[in-house]
Amino acid sequence: MRGKVIFWFDEVGRESSQVVGGKCANLGAMIQMGMRVPPGFAISAEAYQWFIEDTGVALEISHYIESLGKIEGIKQLEETSRTIRTIIESKGIPEDLKEKISLAYRTLCAKVGIPDVPVAVRSSGLVEDSASASYAGQFETFLNVKGEVEVVDKVKKVWSSSFTTRAIGYRAKRGIPVGAEVLLGVGVLKMVNPRCAGIGFTIDPVSGSTSKIIIEANWGLGEGVVSGATQVDRYVVDKDTLEIKESTIGNKETRVVSKEKGTIIEEVAVDKRLISCMADEEVKEVSRLAKLLEEQLGSPQDIEWAIDNDLLFPQNVVLLQTRPVTAIVKKSATDKILDLMLSRLYRR
Repeated sequence: MRGKVIFWFDEVGRESSQVVGGKCANLGAMIQMGMRVPPGFAISAEAYQWFIEDTGVALEISHYIESLGKIEGIKQLEETSRTIRTIIESKGIPEDLKEKISLAYRTLCAKVGIPDVPVAVRSSGLVEDSASASYAGQFETFLNVKGEVEVVDKVKKVWSSSFTTRAIGYRAKRGIPVGAEVLLGVGVLKMVNPRCAGIGFTIDPVSGSTSKIIIEANWGLGEGVVSGATQVDRYVVDKDTLEIKESTIGNKETRVVSKEKGTIIEEVAVDKRLISCMADEEVKEVSRLAKLLEEQLGSPQDIEWAIDNDLLFPQNVVLLQTRPVTAIVKKSATDKILDLMLSRLYRR
């Protein structure tokens, strides 16, 4: 008898991180704090376990890895990743599990009153998004997914992303068996229609200063900021007073936006490239929320946020995730350089 595998975000909190993963647990925690989070649901790590056991995926991967010997070089990492991900993605999700995911998506559509509501399908690792996590950023996210068939397909692709080239390389570098089980929860969130989006740190990730909040932003979806694919606007905010101390406006030539399905990178209109994509009040509101998260969660936070174009201030400032930044600040220079190289090779 299988246990519960679908949880609405308001049903989980920080205590649920070993059930639905860190990202989904933190979304639930933010809802408990009364913060603005897109509606959605979490698919537990038990669902992934159900899938790999019932389909024979776990055994098939184990046999394949046994045949490999020692994995060396980027080409072999890439080939190993492709093969394992093909094994996973070629299997059908058990019908009972598929129906549970489909029903949750249909229920979300009914709740928000939008047929085939566009959603983000995001990984939520049981070892990700914690102060000691090193897996954060190694798994995949799919944006602007529509329809229950596509949602189910993208959930399976998130599961397979536990074997991205970057994740396998991480295991190999640290002597962890390539086939080591990395259980993933999955978050399914209603997409925001963002005028702009970005990230925020309640600690300077370079200097380690705890007196500042650092915000980076661009027009459109936050993926353009997270990936480092384009210049961004950067704001430095005094943590005590929430006053903006520095504003650096980047030449924002491109942005990531939703298309009919999925996303595209498009050029930003010339007259918008060198103007701030955020109003001062929005910068201060993002900073206020980030500071509150740090106080409530007890450690410096790395947040993702968006300014919803369909809402008025301050309801338009929406939080998409939060996680501790302790592990980022404490990384050695060598690890920081390695992460930078890998992030450019394999966008999360």
